[in-house]
Amino acid sequence: MTKPILLRAEGIKKSFFKGKTEIPVIRGVDLSIHAGEMVGITGASGAGKSTLLHVLGTLEVPTAGKVFFGPRNEEIFRYSERELSIFRNRMLGFVFQFHYLLPEFSALENVMMPALIAGHPKSAAESQARELLQFVGLGHRLSHRPSELSGGEQQRVSIARAVILRPKLLLADELTGNLDSANRENVMELLARLNQSTGVSVLLVTHDFELTKRMHRVLSMKDGRIV
Repeated sequence: MTKPILLRAEGIKKSFFKGKTEIPVIRGVDLSIHAGEMVGITGASGAGKSTLLHVLGTLEVPTAGKVFFGPRNEEIFRYSERELSIFRNRMLGFVFQFHYLLPEFSALENVMMPALIAGHPKSAAESQARELLQFVGLGHRLSHRPSELSGGEQQRVSIARAVILRPKLLLADELTGNLDSANRENVMELLARLNQSTGVSVLLVTHDFELTKRMHRVLSMKDGRIV
């Protein structure tokens, strides 16, 4: 049975301006992601992949088009700034090529941070963070700071941090770009296990087609369009 649509984008366009010159980056994209689905978007650098992910993740406002989310099919860019921030924190998780871990905090503290900011009790946040770090294979590295972790370990911490609030959709932007082949495979295996164990949907954008082998569906992007 087909699972319900989690996210649906219609006619997405995004332009940037340099002075009075308009630079179109997204040129009209329609896209749906089902609950529990893993979708990969590939394409060369400059194809518009990251910009599209940023729009779908509400980090950028589209120049034109609409994005609908959830069973109530809500048009998310009609939300106020505060509502959009709450939506982003509760429903979405982000993992980028650069992990953006806080260097002065341990792995455990980094993973706890979103839950603490959301107002969860410290004991509950710590318990969940420990469980997630165990899940990603870092139960023995809880007290280590980012500088004491390898690149693959840092990325696994960032993934644990991204899912501590149990988002419905995890958005990943070139998340293995700085990793060697062994760590790339480990990270992709982790995403697949998270999808299977929690049901989180995954949208991965990458220029490396090899990384999409674990995706349920793969799309290609060129010149700001899905082709």
